[in-house]
Amino acid sequence: MEHRIRMIGFDLDGTLLTTDKRLTEYTKKVLKRAVDAGVVILPVTGRPLSGIPKEITGFQGIRYMITSNGARIVENGKTIHENLLPVEKARKILDIFEEYDTLQDVYFDGQGYMPEEFLKRISDYVSSPAMVQYMNSTRIPIDDLREKLDEENRGLDKIQALFSRKEEQKEAWERVKLLGDVEVTGALAKNIEVNAGGVHKGAALLWLAESLGIEGSRVMAFGDGLNDVMMLKAAGVGAAMANAVPAVLEAADIVTSSNDEDGVALAVEKYVLNRS
Repeated sequence: MEHRIRMIGFDLDGTLLTTDKRLTEYTKKVLKRAVDAGVVILPVTGRPLSGIPKEITGFQGIRYMITSNGARIVENGKTIHENLLPVEKARKILDIFEEYDTLQDVYFDGQGYMPEEFLKRISDYVSSPAMVQYMNSTRIPIDDLREKLDEENRGLDKIQALFSRKEEQKEAWERVKLLGDVEVTGALAKNIEVNAGGVHKGAALLWLAESLGIEGSRVMAFGDGLNDVMMLKAAGVGAAMANAVPAVLEAADIVTSSNDEDGVALAVEKYVLNRS
C-alpha cells in the first residue's frame, strides 16, 4: 500500500460475517492483531445500533460504530454524530412503499421497529433464514407504522421496505429518488433503504476519519452490497468481497475472498499487517 492504513471500516452482512452470521475465530485473531498494531477498526453497517451482534460491540478495540448506512455514528455506545431523515419525508416515502406488496420498518435512535404482522411474514420476502432470524430478533414489534411516525414526529435514522417483486422494487426506487434530498440504496436482493440526502457509509467513514486526524488515503473499507459502493469509492483502499454485487466489484481497488472464506481477514493480513 502506498500509505500505511490507519483505519479499517467493514460492512457486516455478506462481508465480515459469514452467511450464517458468524464471526470466525480466524477473523477475530486478525482483527485483534490490527488493533494491537494501532489500527482503528469499526463496523460500517446498514443495521441499527441495536442490531449489531454482541461479539462486535464487545470486541476489545472496537470503539466506534457507523450504523444505519451512516445516519448514526457512535463512540462507546453513545451517539457522537447523526444525520436524520425528516419525518415528513418518511411519510411521503411510506406513501410510495404502501402502493406495492411490501413490508416496511423504521429506525429511531438506533432501534428498528416493524409491525408485528409484518414480522410474521418476513420469510416470504427474504430468502436467507439467517437474515429472517436476525430481523425477527432485532425489531421491536409495533401495531402500526404510521402511528409510530406520528407518535415520534421527529427525524429518523432510516426507513426500509422489503419487496416481493424485483420489478416493483426498481419502479419504487426511481419514484423515491424523485422526491429529492434522499439517499436511496439497498443491501438485499429486493429491498430499498432510504436515508436523508447525502447520508451514506462513505461520507460517515470520512467524517469519522477526519475527526480522528486520519487522512482518507489511509482508510480501508470492505463491502459487498449496493449500500457499500460509496464507502469503497471514498476510502483510500476499497476492497470488495468475492461475493459482492457487480457495482461493488467495479468500485473496488482490490477484490478479496468471500465472506465465507475469511475475505476481510485475508486482505487485512496481506495489505495491512504484512506491510513491507
